[in-house]
Amino acid sequence: MYVIGIFKMLTHIGLIMDGNRRWARSQGLPSVAGHREGVKVVERVTQYALENKIKYLTFYAFSLENFKRTEEEKAYLFDLVADGIKSYAHKFMEHGIRVNFVGDRALFPPSIQRSSEEIEQLTAKNDSVIVNILFCYGGQQEIVAAARSLVQQASQGKITEKDITPECFVRELWSGNCLAPDLVIRTGGMHRLSNFLLYLSAYSELIFTDTFWPAFTNEELDSIIYNYNFIKRNFGS
Repeated sequence: MYVIGIFKMLTHIGLIMDGNRRWARSQGLPSVAGHREGVKVVERVTQYALENKIKYLTFYAFSLENFKRTEEEKAYLFDLVADGIKSYAHKFMEHGIRVNFVGDRALFPPSIQRSSEEIEQLTAKNDSVIVNILFCYGGQQEIVAAARSLVQQASQGKITEKDITPECFVRELWSGNCLAPDLVIRTGGMHRLSNFLLYLSAYSELIFTDTFWPAFTNEELDSIIYNYNFIKRNFGS
């Protein structure tokens, strides 16, 4: 593993966890087995962040488009998230990990609504690593929701047109408490963002790997971060 001292200022990594079902099929296993293996990788990557003092991780867990999946698969995913929150709660507290859920909370299944609120309250004062879970999330929908909120505030006379700045707009996003990711990694071979943090990722470095998420290793993450050190980030200058 590379030593954190050689990393440039890498504060926030976004992870689009793609390939769970395809990994399972390649192993001759049911799709749910891929999701179960994927949770283990989330745990490994979070531990990696702890060891290397990477402050923020954002995992794309369930998109609004994922509601198109079968009822059976959705039920399994919801149970996996709810059970995972309960089973990992002691580890979150032991290691000082804060957990935030980001998405359209009106669409959270009741079990996730309760569990997410409980874990957010429990870990609110932790600050070793902040883990954002994008759940019932979509970047386009998030931007529309923020715009609607600002229009409503303007119609009520709470703000004027001049008050609407990029900083103001960010505060209205579901992800408004998240920093912009320095690096976004997508596994699974697809070269697209698929509605991931569209506003905040404007200047993120994008890395796409063919590796399915359940097969993603800390060694590959090491390599990605090592190469990130040699990327010149101009931010338009």
